[in-house]
Amino acid sequence: MKRIHRKYTPLVFGFLMSSFMSCLMSFIITFYHVGMHDKFISIWLNTLSVAFVVAFPTVLVVAPIVRRLVARIVDVGP
Repeated sequence: MKRIHRKYTPLVFGFLMSSFMSCLMSFIITFYHVGMHDKFISIWLNTLSVAFVVAFPTVLVVAPIVRRLVARIVDVGP
């Protein structure tokens, strides 16, 4: 299997993180609001598409800021 070049690491990270988070959160929120019924999957997939469109660019912008904040907070000494 051919691997993606490391220069794309932030993009791949953002894609995967936003995919997992938007999938999980949209599922939970959809289930909470409409419950399990015959239209659940179609409602969830629609919600997921909206959530991902927001989550992906958000992760790309926010992740570097969070990494810098964590570096200031966490002691990485011996």
